[in-house]
Amino acid sequence: MDAKTPYIIAAIVVAIYMGMYVISKAAFNRGMNSFVFVFYRQAAASLLLLPIALLLERKNVRSMSRGLLLKLFFLALIGSTLGLNLCNASVTLTSATVASATGNSTPVITFCLALLLRMESVKLRSLPGIAKITGVALCLAGALVIACYTGASLSPVNHHRAFGAHAASHGSKAPSRGIWIIGTFLMFLSNVTWSLWMVLQAVILKEYPNKMVITTAQCLFSTVQSFVVAAVAERDWSKWKLQLDVGLIAVAYTGFVVTGVSYYLQAWCVQIKGPVFLAFWNPLCFVLTLFCSSFFLGEIVHLGSIVGGILLVCGLYSVLWGKSMESRIAEINDITVGDVQDGKQHKNERQQEVAPDMKEQDEKASINANSASLV
Repeated sequence: MDAKTPYIIAAIVVAIYMGMYVISKAAFNRGMNSFVFVFYRQAAASLLLLPIALLLERKNVRSMSRGLLLKLFFLALIGSTLGLNLCNASVTLTSATVASATGNSTPVITFCLALLLRMESVKLRSLPGIAKITGVALCLAGALVIACYTGASLSPVNHHRAFGAHAASHGSKAPSRGIWIIGTFLMFLSNVTWSLWMVLQAVILKEYPNKMVITTAQCLFSTVQSFVVAAVAERDWSKWKLQLDVGLIAVAYTGFVVTGVSYYLQAWCVQIKGPVFLAFWNPLCFVLTLFCSSFFLGEIVHLGSIVGGILLVCGLYSVLWGKSMESRIAEINDITVGDVQDGKQHKNERQQEVAPDMKEQDEKASINANSASLV
């Protein structure tokens, strides 16, 4: 395998998520209801994953207990249904840039939740511990800057929109300060649900380590849950109709490409390079989304979003650096302890080898002494 392959795959994953933010925002600008969109997205993902799971994992599907299904139902409610609906509601109220920028806070929030659940620890007097706390503080500062500070606005880099004039006019309208703050809060709340989902899913995967079955079951449960939420939020059934426009493209893209293709690519990257590897690529998604949302949607990018995004990126890297340093220190300690134990074991083996020779020499000396006494 080429050493460059994981980096190419990570860049593709980043491009897929950038496309998700931009094309979803375009669909919402065209008037598509965000709750209905989540239902269609999850339904498309289920249509993709269910046949594959039944074909490849039929025996494992039958082995799932009722208790596991109940856990997966609530896991889907937290991570997929609630998380996606909050995210899309936020994108509707703010911008694709804000959604991408705040995505950098997910690893930091996951660390905070793991800390509360005592799955992580922080040594405040150590350099890695200080780095982690600094990262959390920078993440909080970035969130406050995005929510409360607008600053100067940057004009769109392209005046010819790929998604039509309606999307352009809608994207160029600056929301009020109150709506912007609510949208930013909803996005961070969505990141909290995703972080909680990742922590809980790690626990469930230890109980039932079959990622395909777990993912498919959650998609099916989320499809049903999302339908209930959308039916309550949007009772005008005429707005449920899919047409040959950007809304249909967004549903197909997020359902098939994001859930199907990116899931496999992310799992492959994590298996080869570890989970931290992909997190380091999050800032690239922010930069690409910043440019593409301005180019294709005509979104007005504010200085506050850029500054807040930079603070979030710094907070992300600070936490990841602290965790990396702790892992290195733990590895060094393990090697040191192993060397000490190997030294003790070698010493004991040496003593066991020397002991018979000493015993034989003592016996010979005793025989010689007895012989001398008889003479």
